[in-house]
Amino acid sequence: MIVETKPDIAIIALPHFLHKEAAIYCASHGCHLLLEKPMALTSAQCTEIMEIAERNGIITFIGHTQQYLAQNLTAKSIIRKGEFGKLIMVNNKRYAPYFTAERPGWFLDPAKSGGGIVANLGAHSIDKIQWLTDSRISRVRATLSYEAAGYADVEGSAAMLLTTTDGVPCTVNLSGYNGIRGEETELVFTEGMLKIVNHRAVMVSQDGEYKEVEPGPAEEPFRLQLLDLLDCMATGKQPYCNGEYGRSVVRTIEAVYESDRLKEEVTL
Repeated sequence: MIVETKPDIAIIALPHFLHKEAAIYCASHGCHLLLEKPMALTSAQCTEIMEIAERNGIITFIGHTQQYLAQNLTAKSIIRKGEFGKLIMVNNKRYAPYFTAERPGWFLDPAKSGGGIVANLGAHSIDKIQWLTDSRISRVRATLSYEAAGYADVEGSAAMLLTTTDGVPCTVNLSGYNGIRGEETELVFTEGMLKIVNHRAVMVSQDGEYKEVEPGPAEEPFRLQLLDLLDCMATGKQPYCNGEYGRSVVRTIEAVYESDRLKEEVTL
């Protein structure tokens, strides 16, 4: 179909270990890419995709949907106003059963998925922090656990201390063991605080207690992604969430595993 029909866009939502092969093939045949996160299994594979895409004039759009969720968009618009002073820390937690019968088997095979909860759910937390703060992660210190019965090589939790390129410390705590499901991100500023309860609410505080903010209109994230991609195709520009951005998330994931293995901080 790629060869005969020559589509303008290829949307690649395959298991992670197939991303590189499919992306390179499609880019080599002139298709712009909407490539699901994580971009590839390794940062080196991301670089391979980027080189082929650049050589063929291809727009590479990585599908980090956190950037299109209504609550996150509302939070970023508030942050941009600068009314809370200087950002001094970010705290993110994400708890959700990970070792479930509904999860496809390849997700629980690190050779095919890239890892466990860090590679597959932690990627959202890393993206969310980078995007909300308009920065990249520069240093990583992490401790993981491998306590799920039957999955000795798949981490089920992570406690991560990430430092942005602006020097902001960010904690990310993930758990895929049995417990209460939930996801929250709290940003602490010198003059106030902001909390995002994913898919539910945005709250702000400048007087010691949180008040809920009316979110902007909720639109389908995948639709917003496609509209952004179409705009890039019309203007010839690369998107915010381009290959370099996708690679930065994958490189941070690599650093998390490296930090846990070496028991020390890793500088990206």
